[in-house]
Parts: sequence; C-alpha cells; structure tokens
Amino acid sequence: MIRYQLSSEPAKRLAECVKQVITKEYELFDFRRTEVPPLLLILDRSDDAITPLLNQWTYQAMVHELLGINNNRIDLSRVPGISKDLREVVLSAENDEFYANNMYLNFAEIGTNIKNLMEDFQRRKPKEQQKLESIADMKAFVENYPQFKKMSGTVSKHVTVVGELSRLVAERNLLEVSEVEQELACQSDHSSALQSVRRLLQSPRVSELDAARLVMLYALRYERHSSSGLPALLEELRGRGGTDRYRKLVSAVVEYGGKRVRGSDLFSPKDAVAITKQFLKGLKGIENVYTQHQPLLQETLDQLIKGKLKDSQYPYLGPNTLRDRPQDIIVFLIGGATYEEALAVFNLNRSNPGVRIVLGGTTIHNTRR
Repeated sequence: MIRYQLSSEPAKRLAECVKQVITKEYELFDFRRTEVPPLLLILDRSDDAITPLLNQWTYQAMVHELLGINNNRIDLSRVPGISKDLREVVLSAENDEFYANNMYLNFAEIGTNIKNLMEDFQRRKPKEQQKLESIADMKAFVENYPQFKKMSGTVSKHVTVVGELSRLVAERNLLEVSEVEQELACQSDHSSALQSVRRLLQSPRVSELDAARLVMLYALRYERHSSSGLPALLEELRGRGGTDRYRKLVSAVVEYGGKRVRGSDLFSPKDAVAITKQFLKGLKGIENVYTQHQPLLQETLDQLIKGKLKDSQYPYLGPNTLRDRPQDIIVFLIGGATYEEALAVFNLNRSNPGVRIVLGGTTIHNTRR
C-alpha cells in the first residue's frame, strides 16, 4: 500500500515510480505476506521547514546540529586542544553502549550519565600498584585489559563530545537563542516574538547563523501577519554582516516552505481537541522549555496509526485502501528528515506495541544543511 502527500508533486511522482517497480518486479516483493500489508507513506520536507531550523537538546540531534554527523563520524579537529586520537570519533549505537542508551536523552541527563560512566570507569581501573607476581595475575590482567581499554576510549570520547557541546552552547548563547526559537515555533504572541528576535539580533554573542535562523523562523511563522516586522529584521541582519547572503536565504526558505506551498496547517491547531491538548501540555509543565516543539511528522503518524489521516490530503495510490490499523509503516521524507523526527518515531514505536515505523529520507538535515 502506498499513500502520498497530495500537495506535493514530487511525492506523487515518487509514489507512482515505486508502484511501477513493484508491479514490474512483482516476484521480488512476493515474500513474507502479512495479514495487514505494509504501508509506504511519502511526505515532502517543504510541509515542515521549521523542524530542521531548530536547535536541538537531545544527544544525537544536538551532536548533528552543532558538530555534524557524517556516516556516524564526528569531526572534532577544530576543538581547542584536541588530542590526535580524538580528532575524528565514531558514534554508533551498534557498538557503543553508552551512546545507544543516551542518544535520545536530554542534554541535562547526559551530563549526569557521563559522571556515572566516569565513576564506574574509575572503580574498574586497574590499580597502578597492582603487582603481577604470578602467571595467573598476568593472565587476568591481559584478559581484562581489552574491556578496560574499550571503556577508556568510550569515556574519553563522550567526555570530549559533551565538553565541546557545552562550550558551543555557552559561546553562542544557545540557551537564549533556543528559547526564542521555541517561542516562534510553538506560541502565537507576535509582539513578544518580534521583540525577542530584535533583542537577539542586536547581541554580539549571537552568531550569524543563529541570527539568520531566527529571522527564517520568524518569516515562516508570521509571513502574512498584518504587522510583520520582517523588512526591519532583514535590514538588521544585513547590518550585522554587511552581506545579502542570509537575506536571500530567508526569502528562499519562505519560497520553499511558506504558506503558499504547505499542504497542512503547520501552526494552527486543527480542532477543539488539539487546542485543549496544547493548553494541557502548557499547564502540566513541558519537561523542558527548550523541547516544546513537536515535528509535524509526529502528528501525521499519530493520525495514521489511529486511522484518522485524511484520504483527501494523503490519498492512496490505486483503488485499494487499508481497512485495518497499519502495522508496518515506512515513512519517507523527500527533501530530508531530521534526528528530531527520528526521536518522534522512536517514541511512537515505543508507545504503540504492534506498530513498527521506519523513517527514511533523502538526507539527514541540520540547520546548515
């Protein structure tokens, strides 16, 4: 079964191409028949250009946003005082237990867990005064050493990565920047948002990239507001760097993911239930002011699992439709996915037993990308 985003011509084209391949290579797909057929949902990044522009505060997403992950590799060569063996490190959930257990946790929790990891390491450290007096002593030391060496590498790697993330957060004033980003993405107080963006654009501690990202988010959020302050913000952006590059990028991002292009209503809650949910979420204390935002994909998949995703917006390709609750879902984002969306998929898989969702995309974005 294939469903696609109706407002996206590329999504429709890709759906048709996949269907042609399945029909042509029928025998390749005629295996492990399940009672409920798997569902491929094809979406377009332009429906939610907000998510890739936000600073992130969970470990994996934050590493990609601030340092960049390329085939599980992190380039740390620019870190001040970095040792030769840590200039490039690998972060892979398959062979790094600490990373596997912490990749979706908030940054504050990572700090505590790093401390616990170091304490555990200190306890297991072979004592320097340990005497190797017998063959048995030597044998025990040699047997334990590889495990010790591996743990030592894990500790130094994650301490270095977390240390660099902390340095960048402080240097670029990201706590304050991120709070305003979340305000732009999740609230609708135009006057307060405009004031906050202006204040940060005037701060020398805010980088060119972060200033541009704030103006992009403002432009996407308030592009049709009657009192839009966008022209003035663009002038301030130009005044900071004396270049038109970022001004052009703001226009390009609105052209790519603005109201005219979007098939869904990215900002306004759709009905009374959604409004109530948003209100309750505000009441019972968002875990963290920096992680209020939920990607559009989370809502789309939630609706799909509940059988409420509108056929008028996400039609099936061909005459057949799925009557049962989907069990195997492959969601593919043309234009790229994000690690924030990977976290949303992880949480949906965990909270919906019997449903397996796999996320794919043409790339994995961070703001620079």
